Amino acid sequence: MTTESGQSSRSKPSDDYDDEAWAKLVPLDTRFSDIKIRCGDMVICSEIKPSSSERHEWCRITKNLGQGSATLHNKSSDAILVDEALIPKDGAVDIISGSEIVPGPGGQGYLQYRFTVMPAPDSRSQLLKISIDPDHAKCSICLNVWHDVVTAAPCLHNFCNGCFSEWMRRSEARHQHVLCPQCRTTVQFVGRNHFLQNIQEDILKADTGLRRPAEDLAVLDSSSSIQSNLIIGSKRKRRFSTLVSPTLEERDSLRLQCPQCEFEIHFQNYLLTILLDKLIRKYAQIATIGGYRCERHGAHLQCHLCRGMMPNRTNIQVPLHCMGCDRPFCGAYWSSQNVTHGESTPVCNPETFRPISERTATRIPFLTHEMNRHEQDITQRCIAKMGRTVQDVVAEWFSLFNDRQIDRSRMPLNHAETITTSTHVCNECYDKLVGFLLYWFRVTLIVDYFPADAAARENCWYGYACRTQHHNEEHARKRNHVCRPTRGNHPS
Repeated sequence: MTTESGQSSRSKPSDDYDDEAWAKLVPLDTRFSDIKIRCGDMVICSEIKPSSSERHEWCRITKNLGQGSATLHNKSSDAILVDEALIPKDGAVDIISGSEIVPGPGGQGYLQYRFTVMPAPDSRSQLLKISIDPDHAKCSICLNVWHDVVTAAPCLHNFCNGCFSEWMRRSEARHQHVLCPQCRTTVQFVGRNHFLQNIQEDILKADTGLRRPAEDLAVLDSSSSIQSNLIIGSKRKRRFSTLVSPTLEERDSLRLQCPQCEFEIHFQNYLLTILLDKLIRKYAQIATIGGYRCERHGAHLQCHLCRGMMPNRTNIQVPLHCMGCDRPFCGAYWSSQNVTHGESTPVCNPETFRPISERTATRIPFLTHEMNRHEQDITQRCIAKMGRTVQDVVAEWFSLFNDRQIDRSRMPLNHAETITTSTHVCNECYDKLVGFLLYWFRVTLIVDYFPADAAARENCWYGYACRTQHHNEEHARKRNHVCRPTRGNHPS
């Protein structure tokens, strides 16, 4: 274990020092320099108050085995704050890139740091040219090159989304199982395959003669129902005469039981007497949840956030997928069904998946301005100089966004042209959208509202697309990166 001292704001770190750091503590007050973390177990000794240059040993940071996380141990004589949670003396907490740390029990009077994991060094890899026979990239249903390819498991055969969706609808209506169209294996899981999608696009670029007419693709897209990973059940009922002890997999499935599903019993007979009363009460509740009970063979979605299960109901008005990332979230659905979190049924808080119009921006998101903290600080100072709040500015720009007065070509969300303020999005996509609007706020802001030091900076040639700003602190600070690129092939 080594001790790391925070550098003076007047010192200039060497390039070797920068290269060795796997993470750093970034002070939100830009007058102070970053604290580089160069080894796996390091005690941090730095300034803790902006009013004093005296340094103190106040925490130890230990790198975890997983990528992008660490454990922070409080070594100070008082409590400290990590993401607004109070960590007592000698306490410990896991931190991730973006965690905000205050080396004291309160935000006032103390410096604030942001824990940032450094990106892995770019490895120069050669592009491999691999020959692929288009016949190996064809859907066995329509016999054309895949379109919006999906993969079925456990057999791992691949099909067009629209083709398999139609096959699945017919199978669910006629059979006990959904069978693979190619090998007739029972399909338990199906999801979109983004890796094969890239291969499909490369094949069509290489041979445009394999492209289907736009009208055919439109019909295929209209049949597509697989937006995210689907777990497909079976109609077949278990017999009570074959009761066995629950396996590890079965216990896991019970913990992820959909609240609207019928309960399948896997326990031994001597447990049934104890559980019977609880199960009867559970069934009575299930029958009344939103007036809906899942079919035994019905497809389910696994929530991206809580990993709980919910039925894949396409005939209701409640959104099941975030429009910005196409990932499933259960908060809105279970809120509409008046279902709350339980020990055996993970359910998300409705706050995690709401319409844009019902959200509030209390801060500048971490992803704003390509995560350049200097640009984020300047934006915050501009807003303060105008006598406004972040929410006030964001609300104004959401109004312009809703009136389609903003160019959406660089918007970092899926379905950019269809999103409105009434659209449900997850927390991450909301932060991305706020960051996108704050970019437009900055590029249209008159120079009178800029701090003097920011107004004097020259624009970086590569603007927001600059990669140097992520690893060269001096360049990130001295050049303006909230601007359009003037070099390179980037959309303006």
